[in-house]
Amino acid sequence: MNLTPVLVAAGVVFLAELGDKSQLMALAMAAKHRARDVFIGMFFAIVLMFGLAVGLGAILGTFLDDYRNVVAIVAGLIFIGFAVWTLRGDDDDDEDEDPDDLPASATGRVVMTAAFTAFVVAELGDKTQLASATLAVREGFWPVYIGSVAGEVAAIGLAIAIGALAGKHLPERLIRFGAAALFAVFGIIMIVQGIRG
Repeated sequence: MNLTPVLVAAGVVFLAELGDKSQLMALAMAAKHRARDVFIGMFFAIVLMFGLAVGLGAILGTFLDDYRNVVAIVAGLIFIGFAVWTLRGDDDDDEDEDPDDLPASATGRVVMTAAFTAFVVAELGDKTQLASATLAVREGFWPVYIGSVAGEVAAIGLAIAIGALAGKHLPERLIRFGAAALFAVFGIIMIVQGIRG
């Protein structure tokens, strides 16, 4: 297996998730509850959500195989769109829903279920899911799935570790600009590759 798409998927997802609502939610939940329970719930949600997103992208990729160059250009434009989206921030970050507002005495099973559900809801249509589906159109299921899950687990694990230790969040503005710049770079590279064939 070529490791390049695995590493690209891991990097894109990790950077896109930094400062995102799912990571901040994981941080907040880990600040109040056992980090292990939060991680287990979110891990299974990550496996499910990225399986669906990457699977959809891979299926589309088999139908669009004869149009790889066009797909690369479209994927590049989508990634540039992600860069703009990242700079704008998520409009729904300030919603009133607070799945981390469970009682401090909540059982491990309740915390795992809440973490699983909160992650699934937060990630529906999120840029990390769309980015993974887009990459899978070009690179296939397994490399993108492995990389995406690894990148998301790393980002969520980082948030949970920080939440468990200090309850502080990463500097969102700096991370947002860095992630947007990388999305733009990946997008430009894909467009150039599509044009060159």
